[in-house]
Amino acid sequence: MKAAVLKKLGSPLVVETIPDPVLGTGEVIVDVAAAGVLPYEREVLNGERRYLFELPIVPGAGAIGRVRAVGPDATRLKVGDWVTCDPTVRARDDAQTPDIILQGLTAGSERALKLQRHFHHGSFAQQMRVPTENAVPIGEIAAAQAAQWSTMSVLLVPYGGLLAIDMKPGETVLVSGATGNFGSAGVMMALAMGAGCVIAPGRNVSMLRDLERRCGARVRTVALTGDETRDTEEMKRAAPGPIDCVLDLLPPHAGTKPVRAAIMTLREFGRAVLMGGVGMLGGDDLALPYPWIMRNRITIRGQWLCPREANIRMAAMIRAGLLDLSQFAVTTFSLDDADKAVEHAAAHGGAFQRTVICP
Repeated sequence: MKAAVLKKLGSPLVVETIPDPVLGTGEVIVDVAAAGVLPYEREVLNGERRYLFELPIVPGAGAIGRVRAVGPDATRLKVGDWVTCDPTVRARDDAQTPDIILQGLTAGSERALKLQRHFHHGSFAQQMRVPTENAVPIGEIAAAQAAQWSTMSVLLVPYGGLLAIDMKPGETVLVSGATGNFGSAGVMMALAMGAGCVIAPGRNVSMLRDLERRCGARVRTVALTGDETRDTEEMKRAAPGPIDCVLDLLPPHAGTKPVRAAIMTLREFGRAVLMGGVGMLGGDDLALPYPWIMRNRITIRGQWLCPREANIRMAAMIRAGLLDLSQFAVTTFSLDDADKAVEHAAAHGGAFQRTVICP
């Protein structure tokens, strides 16, 4: 099969023929129709993000495709089914705290490298091998719709966070980092899940106006100033009532100040979930006041991606019209132009934008 291979950090992807993946028990082979390119993919491939993987590797986290072959333990999947390939692969020998990798992107720990060596290559290829449970049926679609459906992988990140803090219909949700690629998807997800109001702070005023235009009256935007105290008060003032939960999706360069400003808006018994990249490249730790957390009974938790069942629920939400994938402007590239796709994603990685490789 043809694949785009990274052989050295910082070097161009090499499009070449490599052996087809070999099917094993508990595995599925998928013909890749559409593979999304992360806005920060270039930072991963040049080593800036310090992700944990071994070379050479076929990058690409997640895909939409059709089942080519199934193992003997698959009872419902069949050849030809359209599936989303969930890149979050979990080891099967510890149900409580399984080692995790993001296939084609990074291992969660040194120990998880063993798992990554087996499910090593990602989706920038004509075929990929995934665990049976990671090939999630999405129902029948036209081949031309595959690129649009690949935006699922962007939406699944904030969806995992909102599930983790048990967001309920009617609640007021603050999405920290709302003008970014994942943050804007978080605004979209919160609305689809029934949020009564979404507070959307950010520095990009034009993008804030675009969020208002796209999402309607349930979204209230706040232009951040960089003054923590002032920003916290402005976000509280924008809300129609107490802020129930905060979803943080800020990137590494954002720093801790806007994270802290957002968390400090929470009501008593409020919940916050951290899913961004703040601190991954160094910088100050997130400092929060112990007495305020204790006396207000605040819950703060971390979440890495989403549970398995989130893929099934999201496909159903798309089918029901609760999520409108046409909001995303999708630009497609052939596999031969994989490097161009990576550069395009870096230059066009803002809100509601998606770069896709179609092998």
